[in-house]
Amino acid sequence: MKPSAPAGTAAPAAPPGAPSAVPVRPPGRLARRARDLALGVRFATAGGREGWTRTVLTALGVGLGVALLLFAASVPQVIGARAEREAARTTADAPAADPVPRSDTTLVRLGVSTEYAGDTVRGELLRPDGDRPPRPPGVAELPGPGEMVVSPALRELLGSPGGARLKERLGHRVVGTIGDRGLSDPAELAFYAGSDTLTPARGGNRTAGYGHDSPTEWLDPVLVALVTLICVVLLVPVTVFIATAVRFGGERRDRRLAALRLVGADIRATRWIAAGEALCGAVLGLLAGGALFLALRPLAGGIQVWNLSAFPADLVPEPAVAALIVVAVPALAVAVTLVALRAVTIEPLGVVRDGAPRGRRLGWRLLCLAAGLALLIRLRTVGDGARLPWGGGPYVGPWPIAAGAALLLVGLTTLLPWLVEAAVARLRGGPVSWQLAVRALQFSGGAATRAVSGITVAVAGAIALQMLFAGVQQDFRTLRKDAAGAQLRVEAAYGDPALAARLTGRLGPLPGVGTVLATTETYVVRPGPLTEGAIRPTTSLTVASCAALRELAALPSCRDGDTFVTHIPGNGEQNDWVDETARPGRPVDLDPRSGEDGAKPLLWTLPASARTVRALPGPHGAPDIGILATPAAVRPALLTGGWTTAILRMTDRSPAAEERVRDAAARVDLSLRVSGATVVEREKAFDSARTGLLVAGTATLAVIALSMLVAQIEQLRERRHLLSVLTAFGTRRSTLARSVLWQTAVPVVIGTVLAAAGGLALGLLMLRLLGKPYTDWWAPLPFAGAGAGTVLLVTAATLPALWRLTRPEAPRDE
Repeated sequence: MKPSAPAGTAAPAAPPGAPSAVPVRPPGRLARRARDLALGVRFATAGGREGWTRTVLTALGVGLGVALLLFAASVPQVIGARAEREAARTTADAPAADPVPRSDTTLVRLGVSTEYAGDTVRGELLRPDGDRPPRPPGVAELPGPGEMVVSPALRELLGSPGGARLKERLGHRVVGTIGDRGLSDPAELAFYAGSDTLTPARGGNRTAGYGHDSPTEWLDPVLVALVTLICVVLLVPVTVFIATAVRFGGERRDRRLAALRLVGADIRATRWIAAGEALCGAVLGLLAGGALFLALRPLAGGIQVWNLSAFPADLVPEPAVAALIVVAVPALAVAVTLVALRAVTIEPLGVVRDGAPRGRRLGWRLLCLAAGLALLIRLRTVGDGARLPWGGGPYVGPWPIAAGAALLLVGLTTLLPWLVEAAVARLRGGPVSWQLAVRALQFSGGAATRAVSGITVAVAGAIALQMLFAGVQQDFRTLRKDAAGAQLRVEAAYGDPALAARLTGRLGPLPGVGTVLATTETYVVRPGPLTEGAIRPTTSLTVASCAALRELAALPSCRDGDTFVTHIPGNGEQNDWVDETARPGRPVDLDPRSGEDGAKPLLWTLPASARTVRALPGPHGAPDIGILATPAAVRPALLTGGWTTAILRMTDRSPAAEERVRDAAARVDLSLRVSGATVVEREKAFDSARTGLLVAGTATLAVIALSMLVAQIEQLRERRHLLSVLTAFGTRRSTLARSVLWQTAVPVVIGTVLAAAGGLALGLLMLRLLGKPYTDWWAPLPFAGAGAGTVLLVTAATLPALWRLTRPEAPRDE
């Protein structure tokens, strides 16, 4: 049997006089390329130990990137499933004017929460109205009075020595566990407790069932920009890493391709054969990434990163995104290999790369950067005139932002090799280790640069995101400042002067508590008909002891049963508005909605003896005006629509003092909420974006670090003969180790500077797009240091491999 001609060669001509053969139609272009790819796959799988080593390294690198992409593709499913579970356990509270009627199928509930050791413990108090009440999701049977069902994480905490104090605070016996359907994530601390005292008059809400779909909320345009940039910053480094992984073992592959040229294969065929080898590694990497994803998926419930975890069942990649990954990764492997080999001239007797490398071209690299910058700069003009259909700031489309940011980050990746080459070309002299590193970079600096490019992109993106978060965070927080010294607030959802007195008696003697200002408040309106278009006069009614009222107003004298009307000197307009409602000797309505919904008014007559007094700056800093009354002046039954508040001025600001306050408040009433007097409330979507960034950024940095470790070891393996020969000729191993560190440090320094510049440019453009200022110019330093530290740490981890490869017997070869 005659051997077939090598790929890319023509069949020999028939000798003269031979019988004519039937003409064979040459294979088409696609068939030839498919045959070349198949031949490359055969080389990758049948190339002996060397071929399998390269294939396994490529598959490992690609597999790490694919696993991270699959986890990223599962984020929409995780968020959607979490939202569905939260909606399923939410009740649609009816307005007070149209309450749910009591029946055997209703219950009264009240959401409660507490803070313990820095974690939030969410809970609900439940009191069924009959024998067929609705059950929250994940609860098999409602707990009775003094009982509670808890989440697995809370059960574990209560059973540990560190949860003894929380167990005493909650004060209920655990009788069951909440199932997964009733939890937002596996690490949630949650409970449902039974109560025999909860009523609508004490803050509870009657409901006929759980499950409420909240209306769709449009994302703020700033959040659109944030989420878009987060996706780009996380996915571009992974793509760069996969593109680097498919080039493992490139130098040995090129020499093998030179042998193919020697037996007759043309240049185009050798490139496609090399692409077939990369395709094999990429496909195996897909399988490895899928297997790694499936192996790590069951562990998701036990892993908590930045206070976020997920049920394994929620980690399901979006089908369309998963299909795109399956198609894009092999296609990227083939494309990267073909593009990389265009710069390599493979001849039958060798590879040009073994000689002096040709200088890299700068033009197209700057073009990529310029295109990204131009697109982001243009967005400022495009977005100026467009408004969101639901109001708000200028409209910002996600796709132009994604394209501009991706082009800029990819431009940094392409610019880094040119900068490294230009820098090392001018380096001369120095210690032996330095000269070895510089010569290695001058000879083949592309491999070292590719190992750093992923970190460069990740650091640049992290800097840009940090700048964007710092610039827009004020848009997503509401700061409520109270007077200095008012540090803790205890609140109840119902008005009860007796509760205020109990809070004063229980919390005042606690160590670390200075004074307690406990009040019961509600709104009152002027009763009677209104003319069309008129606004009903309204003011506040505060009921408290004389000692507490003296904190709010300058009282000439006070005893239980007195009432007062507060004014602010010099503010005639507000004082006149208060006097429209607070008329001594005339009634006021303690139900502000009674005049609108037809409900019967709750009338209380302001005594004619009420005196007008000067309001003092209250715990919020500004003076409060309205009606002040002592407990004996108002029947408690009229105040059920109000709320009770105790403001504590603390002398001890330690966490232990705050825990003592929470414990004492829970013993008074578990429904009491304790919070800081200076409250920073953040937009939930903003917190979700920041948490998602921290989680995904940590995973991305870990994957890139692993990829760098694989790449560094692969480079050492490629150079093992050279390193072992140097050792055999007397070069110290410590000198070789320092040369490896220098060889990494030079690209790291250049890459870090480039990342800082690119990240600052991207961040400033994004802030300019949104019209936000930026002043923290030192913020990039921690990110740049983290990137450089990661690279150096990974390089240090390769030293054991270097020691093994430079043993005296290493030069031996088969």
